[in-house]
Amino acid sequence: MSNLPTFSALQVMQDAPVIPVIVLNDVAHAVPMARALVAGGIRMLEVTLRTPQALACIEAIAREVPEAVVGAGTVRTKADAQAAANAGSRFAVSPGYTSAVGQACRDAGLALLPGVASGSEIMMAQEDGFTELKFFPAMQAGGPAMLKAWSGPFFDVRFCPTGGVTLQNAPEFLALPNVVCVGGSWLVPADAVAAGDWARVTALAQATHALRK
Repeated sequence: MSNLPTFSALQVMQDAPVIPVIVLNDVAHAVPMARALVAGGIRMLEVTLRTPQALACIEAIAREVPEAVVGAGTVRTKADAQAAANAGSRFAVSPGYTSAVGQACRDAGLALLPGVASGSEIMMAQEDGFTELKFFPAMQAGGPAMLKAWSGPFFDVRFCPTGGVTLQNAPEFLALPNVVCVGGSWLVPADAVAAGDWARVTALAQATHALRK
């Protein structure tokens, strides 16, 4: 995969208003789902490492859907980062932040969106050179009000809120100057994936473009 262009975390965030947070239990769903999202104008795809099939799904998307940019979510360890890169991931998203994970992603050539939920975590990520961060779990950790409060002391940080973000509350997040995009699982509803209703996934992806501030 070394001949592919590299992306910065900011480029991943700027590509569309929403990064889909994807949980896949069947490798057979990976490619048609990715194609459905791309058809709706969403190409940055976060496949979470929450199922035994996740790495195989990433590999299938990287191989079969070149117009997609597949990344790995729920990256928690150095081994996760390396496995994600080996499978063809181009970026990584973590639920929290440690320097070890940050360095592992750099070593593996993965742009990283580290997860933060407190001022101390933001400062730790910034110390290691990360200024584009995932605010997670966004609604449970304070929602838009927390991001507004952070805009003063952390004026140079940009966020992707994830966790409890929906089509209904996404506009409130996206209206904030320190929010570049949001992460959402609503683009790939479990029932639509199970039924192979890819037209619904494409329609949900298309609807997100109206959210861009």
